[in-house]
Amino acid sequence: MTETAARPAIPPGLASAGVVAIGRHVAAEAVPAVADALVAGGVHAFELTLNEPQADAFRAIEVAARIGSDIGLEVGAGTVLSIEAGRRAIDAGATFLVMPHLDDELVAWAAGRGIPAFPGCATPTEILAAWRAGAAAVKLFPAASAGPGFVREMRGPFPDIPLVPTGGVTLETAPSFIAAGAVAIGMGGWLLGNGAPAGIRDRAAAVVSAVAAAREGATR
Repeated sequence: MTETAARPAIPPGLASAGVVAIGRHVAAEAVPAVADALVAGGVHAFELTLNEPQADAFRAIEVAARIGSDIGLEVGAGTVLSIEAGRRAIDAGATFLVMPHLDDELVAWAAGRGIPAFPGCATPTEILAAWRAGAAAVKLFPAASAGPGFVREMRGPFPDIPLVPTGGVTLETAPSFIAAGAVAIGMGGWLLGNGAPAGIRDRAAAVVSAVAAAREGATR
């Protein structure tokens, strides 16, 4: 496959802080408080996964998208497994799509509509294929298995392909992934915890600070 001419940019909310929060089974009613807490802690990208029942997930995305522009939060859909799911997520207000796998057609479909796609990849072959299909960045998944060393090694052959390690990233390992060359990291269960806003705000602030320090150290 030849490299596509269409490549949407990484959403500014994700690129700036370098953290995307991943919410699974977040009820629509809980979204406003969670979203406010994330932004208060400095996280400006929120991925809501399309777990069953999907109707609940699309409703949560709709709520998040309605308030996102007012509070400075990019809202995306995760666990997007098909073009139809991607279409419904976009209709609900998602401005980026995240997958646990690589589907060239799905990535190219999103890119052709100006929607940043982050396919999940675990090998050099998948990373290159995702980039050629039009990915805005590649989700390194599962990051805990690959480790920061994998990110560092990929900087050699693929210096222009941005990687976003996701899956098992912790507050302690996030700086290592950034120092190795990742543009951002994805965090789910630890960051959202039990859903209490104060805890989310404090954890968000901690990881954003850790990422910023790692970025500063990498430029010295």
